[in-house]
Amino acid sequence: QLQLVESGGGLVQPGGSLRLSCAVEGLILDHYSIAWFRQAPGKEREGVSCIMGSVGTNFPDSVKGRFTISRDNAKNMVYLQMNSLKSEDTAVYYCAARYGLGCVPRRKEYDSWGQGTQVTVSS
Repeated sequence: QLQLVESGGGLVQPGGSLRLSCAVEGLILDHYSIAWFRQAPGKEREGVSCIMGSVGTNFPDSVKGRFTISRDNAKNMVYLQMNSLKSEDTAVYYCAARYGLGCVPRRKEYDSWGQGTQVTVSS
């Protein structure tokens, strides 16, 4: 059973930045693709970004050029650096793990999930 715990969310003004962290237990990061998803109120959970090995990919055009995913295998951590935040980025952000080296934007492909961290962009 894999454990993933997100942190780093909070309130930020439009144009600001946040770095989200995902601490993982029970897995070796090199064996998994780790993705960030988000879910805004009233909307379906959508894939945001994913890292496979050392290669990161952003899924929606809306975050390309603004979000960067990275990992630190020694610390069992995955990060999502979010810059130039917009109000539409407001959501609960989740990290998720998928066995194997393959990044896909579909949430059903991921086996393990964290509990989420709230990101609110306002004012």
